[in-house]
Amino acid sequence: MTSESTMITSNKTARQIFEEVYANPTRAAFGFGEKLAIVNVDPQKAYTRPDLFPKTAYVTDPNQMNYINQISDLARKAGMPVVWTRVGYMENAADAGVWGTRTNTEDSLQNIKYGSVRHEFDDRLTIHPDLDAVYTKRMPSAFFETPLASFLVWHRVDTVVVTGGSTSGCVRATAVDSLSHGYRTIVPIECVADKHESYHFANLTDLHLKYADVVPVQTVIDWLVERVKG
Repeated sequence: MTSESTMITSNKTARQIFEEVYANPTRAAFGFGEKLAIVNVDPQKAYTRPDLFPKTAYVTDPNQMNYINQISDLARKAGMPVVWTRVGYMENAADAGVWGTRTNTEDSLQNIKYGSVRHEFDDRLTIHPDLDAVYTKRMPSAFFETPLASFLVWHRVDTVVVTGGSTSGCVRATAVDSLSHGYRTIVPIECVADKHESYHFANLTDLHLKYADVVPVQTVIDWLVERVKG
């Protein structure tokens, strides 16, 4: 039995490691099943508008909102469900739990109040409340204490496409829970974002190796276009 660390060390950046892993796949893809759902995780102004909230918001791909709209629209046309989540809390933050105890500034998580600008979805998004499911969540995963799991079962979904942010936080938590619930899980690269490239690419690497298929958004678009054509 060895008493020395076997952890691999590297001077490469998280981006470089992701690009190497992505270029040399060692695991079979989960692939698409028969029916997917698009689960758009927290594309709300607190996280998408650095011009309004520079301490909490981030932009990775400037076209992220357009891509989310595109695949959500294609899913609707194919008769497949679209889900939107956002974080929000009571005025006194009594529902934020221990997650809301580490800091208490204007930008702190628990100060995303219902009905506030931080709580609003990004204006660039096209949401159809008559067709789409819209949920408030209070913890990282879109599955935790929301109707998402039963919604997906009812719609006989077998594949979950996760978009939104952050890659290292709520996207990752949702993807892990998606796999744990038995779903083929897809993360389109251009549709997820994070505050720092190190967090973003390190978590894309981990997701790709363990929990999801990390793919170009065009892969999702092409699959949906074929289903729309029938």
